[in-house]
Amino acid sequence: MTLAPLSSSKDGAAANPGPDCDVVAIAQAEAEVQVPLVMSSPHSGRAYEGELRQSTLLSVSQLRRSEDAYVDQLIEGAHQKGITTVCALFPRVFVDVNRSPRELDPNMYSDRLPDTADRGSRRTASGLGVIPRIAADGRPLYRRRFKVAEAEARLQRYYQPYHAAVQAQLEKVRDRFGQAFLVDVHSMPDQSARGVDMVIGDRFGGSCHPGFADLIERRLRKQGFVTVRNTPYAGGFTTEHYGRPETGVHAIQIEISRRLYLDEHRVALAENFASLKAEMDSFISYLGEYPWSGQFTS
Repeated sequence: MTLAPLSSSKDGAAANPGPDCDVVAIAQAEAEVQVPLVMSSPHSGRAYEGELRQSTLLSVSQLRRSEDAYVDQLIEGAHQKGITTVCALFPRVFVDVNRSPRELDPNMYSDRLPDTADRGSRRTASGLGVIPRIAADGRPLYRRRFKVAEAEARLQRYYQPYHAAVQAQLEKVRDRFGQAFLVDVHSMPDQSARGVDMVIGDRFGGSCHPGFADLIERRLRKQGFVTVRNTPYAGGFTTEHYGRPETGVHAIQIEISRRLYLDEHRVALAENFASLKAEMDSFISYLGEYPWSGQFTS
């Protein structure tokens, strides 16, 4: 059984990133220590060169405020504990892979959108579609409107390889273990966190077995973190698309308050980064040592 397919290129085949791909970084767990978990970081990419730099109105320092900055470093080393990681290398302001590929903003294009475009998306209406129109602070990103063909080329070059990688890793662990668990890791502005350390999103119980969400939250609380479920972040496209408990694939989103590790204004690691990294290493070690066999099957 395969996971639900994403829309892809005109010939129907999603791009498949090679080992030296500059779009996505995969740290593969060794077979002898592998567990049925994959961790992903879709919003920590920080390669701001080429097309984006030439087309945007904003400086790199302004663009970077939209990142889930350095989340990839918070989960670095997870493959040594048996957990494969998949991290986007391109910035979310260029392509947001935590959106449906159909969330195209009609205000960004000078020609007609395809009939498959999701015109009712609230995220698109707010300027935060799969190709964002605005930055995190609400500033317009681009100097001009685009052709739809430009958006399609960008999605094929960046979006499709990222999701091909996530899907391939989930299918690999499910084929081996009978089920797969995805932990999609993000960071949130301290203003949104409102005193909470982490928000656990399971699409209000729809994207995973309740025991998996309980396990994640129980461990984080044991480590001293203040957690809540689904408010204000219940999980985005990744959690909704891959989280199909009835097929043996469970997905959860974790939002980490940037207050715990980041100077948000400078988008630079703060002094407390090392402390949070140590706690994340402990959390990852716990997941790597957990007896997954036969868990969360009913």
